[in-house]
Amino acid sequence: MPTKKQNSVAQRRTRANGDISRQRILDAATAVAAERGYDATTISAVSELSGLPPTSIYWHFADKDDLIAAVIDRSFETWSQALRLPEHGTAGERAREIGAQVAAALRETPDFLRLGLKLALDRRPVELQAKTRFLHSRNTAFDRFADAIRAVAPGLAADKVELLTTYLIAGADGLFIANEIDDNSERFVQLFQLHARLVFEEAAAMER
Repeated sequence: MPTKKQNSVAQRRTRANGDISRQRILDAATAVAAERGYDATTISAVSELSGLPPTSIYWHFADKDDLIAAVIDRSFETWSQALRLPEHGTAGERAREIGAQVAAALRETPDFLRLGLKLALDRRPVELQAKTRFLHSRNTAFDRFADAIRAVAPGLAADKVELLTTYLIAGADGLFIANEIDDNSERFVQLFQLHARLVFEEAAAMER
């Protein structure tokens, strides 16, 4: 009969194997969804790419929508962790740092925005869980960038902060899409730095 120690080791090994399987499934789902989009992504395609049976996928995720929502969550978390908004420096210095960080984070983990924007443009009678999760993550990012604008212009009115943050994110969407069409890593960083600098300069001008 197994001892308590043996049971504990077996449980930890089972959890570790489950975590590894989950990550394999998410990696495969990310690759399939990035190539095919939401509708053409299937559990069978994810199963084939991950090398795990559909039963394993359904053990971790209720359905395809739950799986893609988890892809969005993981991608946003990775992107968010790669982003360290500067707390000190002039407006120009902060703009350069933020622009470089956002560009680098999007190049390293593009799936959050690549898949999320497709979902955001989707119109269905019943909203997808994956789309809801993307929009929630986007609101979290909105709040972080709004804080960055307030740090540059602490006296700026709330409606102006909202306006500039909306413009900042909309511009970032456009720069990301443009780079998807014409990949240029050096110009990608430069454009994000320029975009952030123009927004911060406008924030300072509005504050006066």
